[in-house]
Amino acid sequence: MAYIQQSFSVKFEYRVFFTEKIFDPSNSTFADFLEAHAEEGIRKKLLFIIDDGVTAAHSYLQEQIEAYCQQLGNFELVQDIVVVPGGEAAKNDLQLFYWLINELEKYAIDRHSYVIGIGGGSVLDLVGYVAAVSHRGVKHIRIPTTVLSQNDSGVGVKNGINYHGKKNFLGSFAPPVAVFNDAYFLTTLHDRDWRSGMTEAVKVALIKDAGFFEWMEAQAVKLSMGDLPAMQQLIYRCAALHMAHIGGAGDPFESGSSRPLDFGHWSAHKLEQLTDFELRHGEAVSIGIALDSVYSFLLGWLAESELQRIITLLKQLRLPLYHPLLEIEDENPGVVAGLEEFREHLGGKLTISLLRTVGKGEEVHAIDTALLQKAVTMLREW
Repeated sequence: MAYIQQSFSVKFEYRVFFTEKIFDPSNSTFADFLEAHAEEGIRKKLLFIIDDGVTAAHSYLQEQIEAYCQQLGNFELVQDIVVVPGGEAAKNDLQLFYWLINELEKYAIDRHSYVIGIGGGSVLDLVGYVAAVSHRGVKHIRIPTTVLSQNDSGVGVKNGINYHGKKNFLGSFAPPVAVFNDAYFLTTLHDRDWRSGMTEAVKVALIKDAGFFEWMEAQAVKLSMGDLPAMQQLIYRCAALHMAHIGGAGDPFESGSSRPLDFGHWSAHKLEQLTDFELRHGEAVSIGIALDSVYSFLLGWLAESELQRIITLLKQLRLPLYHPLLEIEDENPGVVAGLEEFREHLGGKLTISLLRTVGKGEEVHAIDTALLQKAVTMLREW
């Protein structure tokens, strides 16, 4: 038997910048990045795609972007700045996905161009996927505008949209060339989005960093009351932990069955779907964290005192612990149906992250439904 074999690796590198008022004329962070990637003789195009929630809260933003880009010597802003619906609706609309691809074709966006997404995690997931499949990969830049996207989804390597009611069924692993976290966008967030975005920080602290969890306990009142400096610290520490995991876990494109950063997510994804996405992602994850923490306690892993710390923190951050759709009934399995969907999404055997202690996660490959129902009952009583 004869065969030819080839093996190669591809290096990915990107930075997450932390700044404020990114398109203010006095702020050169974005311009400096672009100029560092300029090429002589090539005038690169910039296509901005913006979440309509952002343009509603920052009505001047489009004019500011146009004025800012006029000062760039080697880059050209295309004629139109594209505005799209925000929230999970952006990921549920297949026609919107195709329309954006047509926008890239209309403006002749090539692989020297940059597609810049500005918005919450759903819009960034959509824009990243559009860029990834156009010309087999157009460079994209993320400018996350919510707590959730600045500390978690916006700094990662995943893109995607929902399909047939399944979360992120279509997608890609395509890292951005850069991420710009602008704290000023956080000042106009709805209180619900401010709070729900903190769940990813709770999650990553629980499985990776007990010291970070203790810091959140100490800062809980400030965080829940909208203190921006405290939130900036939370976002930085959470983003750093996510970035370290992407580079240090050895499986950034999730070729295996393990995904520890999805602690609390198997039920959260199903809850989002069952509520027709009325629940914010962060709210569903908060419930998922509570559920898996109680389940870990019932397994005899997590100490009762630590479980109480977790529940107390979630309450102090004004995050939900329970939803009626958690209930498991013969004719309606509720979130249990999400276990198989979660396994299918990762491939291989079911792999769920639970807690041994605050700061240390551990994986299991089966869930006891009776024990899970007991955990749901405890949450309902709380």
